[in-house]
Amino acid sequence: MGKTKKSSNKLVRFWRILGPGLITGASDDDPSGIATYSQAGAQYGLSTLWTALITFPLMATIQEMCARIGLVTSQGLTGTLRTNYPKPVLYLMVLFSFPAIIMNIGANIAGMGAVSNLLVPSINANYFSVAFTIILLVLIILLPYRKLASILKYLCLVLLVYLVVPFLTKQDWWAVIKGTFIPTITFDKDFISMLVAILGTTISPYLFFWQATMEVEHMKQKKKHIIIDKKVINTMEKDVNSGMLFSNIIMFFLILTAGTVLYNGGIHQIDTVEQAATALKPLAGNFAYLLFAIGVIGTGFLSIPVLCGSLSYILAETFGWKQGLDKKFHQAKAFYGVIIVSLILGLLLNYIGLSPIKALIYSAILYGLTAPILIAIILHIANNKKVMGEFTNGKRSNILGFTTLIIMTVAAVILLYMQFVGD
Repeated sequence: MGKTKKSSNKLVRFWRILGPGLITGASDDDPSGIATYSQAGAQYGLSTLWTALITFPLMATIQEMCARIGLVTSQGLTGTLRTNYPKPVLYLMVLFSFPAIIMNIGANIAGMGAVSNLLVPSINANYFSVAFTIILLVLIILLPYRKLASILKYLCLVLLVYLVVPFLTKQDWWAVIKGTFIPTITFDKDFISMLVAILGTTISPYLFFWQATMEVEHMKQKKKHIIIDKKVINTMEKDVNSGMLFSNIIMFFLILTAGTVLYNGGIHQIDTVEQAATALKPLAGNFAYLLFAIGVIGTGFLSIPVLCGSLSYILAETFGWKQGLDKKFHQAKAFYGVIIVSLILGLLLNYIGLSPIKALIYSAILYGLTAPILIAIILHIANNKKVMGEFTNGKRSNILGFTTLIIMTVAAVILLYMQFVGD
């Protein structure tokens, strides 16, 4: 009894330290990401499972740097850029980030609407999309940061449904182990494109901005001024590492689900989340289908506030507007105005003939172009003693950080080649 109580207390304490890192990591598995991971599994079976092991340390390292920058400078990443770098660099980031995030929001809203239509066919998908947009607007504008963060934190638990789905069907666990620990790389255009897509979906620039800013917001909510020391940094690292591990575990199980159920069922082309959900139904049963669909809607509610919030913080810090999810609407009208406009523009993408798939392709290109530049800047800031003081990067962070930079740069070059030069 005593041991059970101790374990329970440990879990409660661990849950309490989780915050911005968990939310950031979980929001990375948005409907767009689910579509990408489902396609990877459907097209290549278990051959891309190993990518979850590779992306975790890379993703965790960059997000930890962003979080540390936020804690030490008490500014978001954009504010730090504005203070320490030429303005053209800042404006270039804004120029690329704005359309990419809007298209990502649009694709996620469309995915939520389409999956809801599968669950309730009598209601048109567009009606669901409009309803979700209104609900999100009301929640983001009316709820103070503490309540919104709490809701987002618990929404992360929705992703746990994806840990259940693979166990609803028979698995060849030896094949799973091989796919996880023995990398498979096929040097053809489609397979390389899929690896690039997985990297771009997992290591997304908007998460860099959100992580840094949320650390600042999180510290503001503390009742007393907190001095940044090694203990605070260690707590942040646990939060970030846990969030990124959670994100990559969900990614692993999404690929596993599609790689066993869809691939083995002869379905090798999945372009949207609703296609993945529909394909699961006859192969894995109604329960698996229902869990998958509910997960898509839940992740939409989790990721869209992160997307539009990231964009709002980027613009607010760039132009010096009053900002913060802890402020009421009348205290930060421009800040909330960006959130409203980004959600409406994202919704309208579904009505102007731009398909969610094209929106994802375009946003992936823009993310692919900005990610290496941003990672290089993050590395520079994190090693700058004038900015970071005693909390500059250690050797391990630099090794993993520069490895991420090289990999993302190669991915960006491949992406551009395949879009504009390749057949």
